[in-house]
Amino acid sequence: MAGEMPRWERKVRVFLCVFGLALSVYALHVEVSKESNPAYRAMCDLGESVSCSKVFTSRWGRGFGLVQFFVAQDSPLNQPNSLLGIIFYTLQMGLGLSLSRKAAKLLVFFSWVSVAGSLYLASILAFVLGDFCMVCVSTYIVNFALLFTNVRRKRAIGGMKEKAG
Repeated sequence: MAGEMPRWERKVRVFLCVFGLALSVYALHVEVSKESNPAYRAMCDLGESVSCSKVFTSRWGRGFGLVQFFVAQDSPLNQPNSLLGIIFYTLQMGLGLSLSRKAAKLLVFFSWVSVAGSLYLASILAFVLGDFCMVCVSTYIVNFALLFTNVRRKRAIGGMKEKAG
């Protein structure tokens, strides 16, 4: 097994990244649909306090609600969080192809950033918006699972390099 990652790691990474991408693409679809048609009702809108479209179209649905303090709300820099998710999961998938220590460190770093963002957005969801968003909570779970996977990967790569060197 020296020189390659365990099979579980690749399968778990692909599953988590594809699931995260699907959630992010769906979230972007819901946001764009709701903005172009206010009467649009998403499948994840189950009630007044269980509404993903309400969350995605809130100020925290773009740039984590923070970018608008530095640029105009309609600035190209103030993108939907779902677009950032698409970029993040694509990066996780791409960097996961490399067995380098540097890639492993970047995967862990980006995962910690995503978990910090998830904790921030979860607190906004619970304490500010008072809403439950199944899509959001699912992405938070994916982000935590990717962090766990990436930490295990980093340890495994460190062990492989020590055995080889």
